[in-house]
Amino acid sequence: MLLLHTSLFRYLQVSLNQLDYHHYLPLFFDGLRETEHPLEFFSRQGIHDMLEHGTQDQILPVIPQIIIPIKAALNTRNPQVVCTTLKVIQSLVTAGEMVGEALVPYYRQILPILNIFKNKNLNSGDKIDYSQQKRQNIGDLIQETLELLELRGGGDAFINIKYMIPTYESCVLN
Repeated sequence: MLLLHTSLFRYLQVSLNQLDYHHYLPLFFDGLRETEHPLEFFSRQGIHDMLEHGTQDQILPVIPQIIIPIKAALNTRNPQVVCTTLKVIQSLVTAGEMVGEALVPYYRQILPILNIFKNKNLNSGDKIDYSQQKRQNIGDLIQETLELLELRGGGDAFINIKYMIPTYESCVLN
């Protein structure tokens, strides 16, 4: 069961099989920009549940509709929102066999902001950095996401990533 949050703050229980992916998945992706609880939780959980239980045939047709919310979330430049969005992109790419390849045409819309944060790693010297353990280090998450996009994106993925992020080095060719 999926717990949905409506504008009237009522809670509904709906079977995942009955949800319209064309309506709800873009709505949940649009909620990635939220930073307040419970809105942020509902967005993340809704995306997680729909990607986990959805089929490739349900997810693939919705990809063009979720690109703008992904781009908007990344463009907030809020570290918490960017980290959450990167984790969601990783879940999206692994949700189906062809999903990674379906994202390649949209790299030019979602990758430019990653180029800004790619080398943003905390240099804590000899101190302990717990952001790595919590997967909150933006630089590391971007590297993981780019590698996953390259691995799952097919033959044209590396060329498109390299065009948008010139400092990216292939994880396949090395």
